[in-house]
Amino acid sequence: MNSIDLLTPAAPGFAVLLQGLALSLGLIVAIGAQNAFVLRQGLRREHVGSVVLLCALADALLIAAGVMGMARALGERPALAAALALAGAVFLACYGWRAWRRAHGQHALQAAEGRASATRGAVLAQALAFTLLNPHVYLDTVLLVGSIGAQQPAAMRGWFVAGASVGSLAWFGALGFGARWLAPWFANPRAWQVLDRLVGVTMLVLSVLLVRHAIDGFRGLAWL
Repeated sequence: MNSIDLLTPAAPGFAVLLQGLALSLGLIVAIGAQNAFVLRQGLRREHVGSVVLLCALADALLIAAGVMGMARALGERPALAAALALAGAVFLACYGWRAWRRAHGQHALQAAEGRASATRGAVLAQALAFTLLNPHVYLDTVLLVGSIGAQQPAAMRGWFVAGASVGSLAWFGALGFGARWLAPWFANPRAWQVLDRLVGVTMLVLSVLLVRHAIDGFRGLAWL
């Protein structure tokens, strides 16, 4: 076995990792309470590392639970897997279209620094509340990301989860540790317009890939 044979399995895995990364970033990059809270903690330089790790770890656990749970649920239901792939494609297409529409608006993410300090426990409790009490987090990580990740071959699902988790960690890390430099950028509506356009393109591309996957799934059913 030569070196090329050893590297070959990593190529599709890296592609799946990038797909999970792009999907995670596309869903998490938005103006919301959780992002504003992480940005605020970064501006205050208060328990930033703990907040970033908690938010990223919660996302990673939800993503892994969604992918593995959906994989078990869809393992013997190829028709349902293809249908969910098609539904996911429609959702991502709508999400991408909404991002394009947001790009024409005037939105900004701002977070007041505040003066009163808080204990690490109180801050982490707030971060956990912003993460787990938001119903959209379950729609995004467990159902949507889970169903898309479950479409991957069993050997590739770990790559997908890793990519999605890295995307979450990178975003929260940038918000928290780069708050001092990024805050003016996030307060600029023009910057969000550019970002929304990038999110829109990413989601539409992923939607096309899911449509292809759904078509292949329905074709496979025709041969059963």
